[in-house]
Amino acid sequence: MIENNRVALSGEIVTNFEFSHEVCGEGFYTALLASERLSGKKDILPIMVSNRLVDVKAEWTGRFANISGQFRSYNKHEKDKSRLILSVFAKDFNETGEIPFLNNVNSISLEGYICKCPNCRETPLGREVADILLAVNRPYRKTDYIPTICWGRNARFSEKLQVGTKLQIEGRIQSREYLKKISENEAEKRIAYEVSVQKMEAAEDEQSED
Repeated sequence: MIENNRVALSGEIVTNFEFSHEVCGEGFYTALLASERLSGKKDILPIMVSNRLVDVKAEWTGRFANISGQFRSYNKHEKDKSRLILSVFAKDFNETGEIPFLNNVNSISLEGYICKCPNCRETPLGREVADILLAVNRPYRKTDYIPTICWGRNARFSEKLQVGTKLQIEGRIQSREYLKKISENEAEKRIAYEVSVQKMEAAEDEQSED
């Protein structure tokens, strides 16, 4: 597994698999998985699997699984705009018995580069928060663009960071509903996926020897 993008996730599959795309005869399918937090809130997260890994024709709703893989992105073009689509790409997928919510796993480790200036602000209650878009490289000249959110001292730390800074991040993947304004009188409910940062530090690129 690529060391700069590692995800471990467990929970309940809440939809059956639907076809996404095919590459060289291998089909890829998506479903939603619910991973419960200690607070009781559930993150409903998109997962993607190969039909060589999972029986995608089976009834999966209500079954439980452990997944390890990567958090990946691609741009979906809609009319004159594009949307960043994110999903957990499964490298390993194992069905389990029902998982007590205290044992739900949701962890991610990333190493990448800041590709937009961190957006630092305060909530109405005065809590410091910052959004960072991280570019995470993978083989064959591909890059995943991962939105992250950090709070408190991590948000304050991010104020000093610049585009191009290499970061190491640990955290969890979360889902968040928001309203997207479509017109003056119309808004559409959407779901955003992002990494909630628990630990972060700047890292130096290795220097090649002369």
